Amino acid sequence: MCIGWTEVVAMDILDRVIKPKTKRAKRFLEKREPKLSENNKNAMLIKGGNANATVTQVLKDVYALKKPYGVLYKKKNITRPFEDQTSLEFFSKKSDCSLFMFGSHNKKRPNNLVIGRMYDYHVLDMIELGIEKFVSLKDIKNSKCPEGTKPMIIFAGDDFDTTEDYKRLKSLLIDFFRGPTVANIRLAGLEYVLHFTALKGKVYFRSYKLLLKKSGCRTPRIELEEMGPSLDMVLRRTHLASDDLYKLSMKMPKALKPKKKKNMSHDTFGTTYGRIHMQKQDLSKLQTRKMKGLKKRPAERITDDQEKKSKRIKKN
Repeated sequence: MCIGWTEVVAMDILDRVIKPKTKRAKRFLEKREPKLSENNKNAMLIKGGNANATVTQVLKDVYALKKPYGVLYKKKNITRPFEDQTSLEFFSKKSDCSLFMFGSHNKKRPNNLVIGRMYDYHVLDMIELGIEKFVSLKDIKNSKCPEGTKPMIIFAGDDFDTTEDYKRLKSLLIDFFRGPTVANIRLAGLEYVLHFTALKGKVYFRSYKLLLKKSGCRTPRIELEEMGPSLDMVLRRTHLASDDLYKLSMKMPKALKPKKKKNMSHDTFGTTYGRIHMQKQDLSKLQTRKMKGLKKRPAERITDDQEKKSKRIKKN
């Protein structure tokens, strides 16, 4: 599929080495430079040229869950991700997003969603899902979670651990919904749960709000209240990266790798063991506790002295 001349020109401009002319431009380029600890992953949500109301509402609901780490494109974009990825790569570079969700609808593949991620502004892998049943956020009349809340993610089903496509889908969904990395967790901050179930070739997506109730003891009683959105999906096409490219994308910089500590080991319970290397000890000079029972008798002392004298004579 060919792309427009203006888009090609814009991609060439983005690929050039740009020297900043102002301090503001310099700060903007520094934010996009490669870092040891990367920024939070942003996601772009794109409508296809023939997206219907269902697909549009799904993108809006996912955007509501992703805020503020998402960009929603409201205009329709005529592109087919599995045939030509140049448009996605252009939007990724323009908006600095490494995750994407593309929604479309046609007779052959109705209510279609494509979830994928980028590596170095190129498509790494993407998976196509078909929506069979959808309940929107606004259809469930319950209280919602505040913007930017980090979710708890649960996966149920053997397929997520055994089938290669479902394994990659699990990794992709974790990347998409995990949110920012945090050092500490507050109990009151655990507000909602995203639950994915793989069963009989389908993927069920549910989201629940976590309610902490009084239990009469220190640990609160937990209840789940459905919040929305709710999706029943079926797996369609996949475009997965090769093992070498996938391994390269997961590579950790040397500066972030923990330094290996010599002569230290850990057991299954987390206990640390250390090995100490010492010089060979002369046990004959070791000072031990003196006891009357171990003292030598006069006769033994005489024989020891005679043995020592005989050894000296032989040496001479």
